[in-house]
Amino acid sequence: MAPVVLSFDQIVDHARLPDLIRRQSGALVGAFEADPRPTSVFATQQRWLMAHAALGLYFRSEHRRIVFSDFLNLVARHKVASRNTAHAFIKEMVQYGLAHPVDDARDRRTRPVVPGEESLRQIGGWLMLHLATLDGLDDGARVQAASADAGVLARVQPLIADALLTTPSIREPAGTFALFTWLNGGGIVMDRIMTSIPQVDPAAGRIPTGIASLDQLTGALPLSRSHLMRKLREAEAMGSLGWENGGDRPVLWISHGFWREYAAAQAVKLAIIDRACSAVTGACRIDPVASPHPLDL
Repeated sequence: MAPVVLSFDQIVDHARLPDLIRRQSGALVGAFEADPRPTSVFATQQRWLMAHAALGLYFRSEHRRIVFSDFLNLVARHKVASRNTAHAFIKEMVQYGLAHPVDDARDRRTRPVVPGEESLRQIGGWLMLHLATLDGLDDGARVQAASADAGVLARVQPLIADALLTTPSIREPAGTFALFTWLNGGGIVMDRIMTSIPQVDPAAGRIPTGIASLDQLTGALPLSRSHLMRKLREAEAMGSLGWENGGDRPVLWISHGFWREYAAAQAVKLAIIDRACSAVTGACRIDPVASPHPLDL
């Protein structure tokens, strides 16, 4: 029997999830440190969602291009950003070489653009990384199935984009996770924290990390120390993190509630990706008796 598509509950409560999250977060941090520029451009939740929206339009387009008006309408319809912000985002993609104008006089009015090779490489790596995490949860074969299908990204990514744009907990996260995910580079800050955690004790109220200085969190990020300190103080006031004596220097701890928020956000995203993978590759199937995915946390 083929493995079932994993539900949110199956993912977030899985015994392997803490180790797999640490591995996944470490890979995301490694990708950023290897080439900070393209990752920095998508360094907020809003930009990440706009990037997925644009790529979804590109892969669905008959002529493989992103029409400005279509992108602006999509972003505005889902209340991801204003039209002005979306317009500035595409212009910045072109400025940094992550997207390119289509050299076609017939389309001058619609001003279409296409993603650059680096953008496509990044989203391909992102997909395979998350499929590897899902395989780690149930010993599945998603990476194998996706690797054997040259066109899988073009068919899977639009389904992922649709779900990301229509899932309230993705578009409007709450709690401490939201405090960081809308911060410029905040996703990498959280990834660095999670990567540094040696072990998650489900019974512990506080989880010690391997972070002993702000420099470990801010390195190469487009984020000032003062701005990060303000956010850390806000999180501390929420009881979500703090510093304690770790011998010769202070060590950052996070609350189990903060870790759970991060894990839940990853579980929602992974459940979305798993459903898209199943729909496209058939590497896994939806069990008719399985509980639905509670994507709206």
